[in-house]
Amino acid sequence: MGATAFQSDSSAIPLIDVDAEDAVRAFHLLGGRKVINQTVRNSLDAHDVIVKGISSKALLHLVDTVSVLSSGDALNKAIGMSLRTLQRKKADKGKDRLSPEQSSRAWRFAELLAQATPIDLLSSAAGAEAVENALTRMEYGVYA
Repeated sequence: MGATAFQSDSSAIPLIDVDAEDAVRAFHLLGGRKVINQTVRNSLDAHDVIVKGISSKALLHLVDTVSVLSSGDALNKAIGMSLRTLQRKKADKGKDRLSPEQSSRAWRFAELLAQATPIDLLSSAAGAEAVENALTRMEYGVYA
């Protein structure tokens, strides 16, 4: 997930997690502690949440926050989930968990949102195209 700086001695205690801010911002976009029921302070905490599977309630929170995900094929491109599946998860009131793969994609998408503020980008055609390109890259597993 991210690079960690280590001390030079043999204890190898992490000093800083350079992706901690991205992890925390993604955590908040997915509903934070209220929705995820676990605190995320760094990328290792994020890893634990992803492996366990993000609750579908967190995905519903993200879709409510980023309305573009609830239209067209955007959700399928970003998370690998159809709108119909999302509707079923809504009907179940978000009680189940996403697969680790879907959790990872949802987390990565939230990190991308936190970094680039695509909501602001959607106000222009060029910005919307940039968001669409990011979704397409995610669909094919190309994040850089």
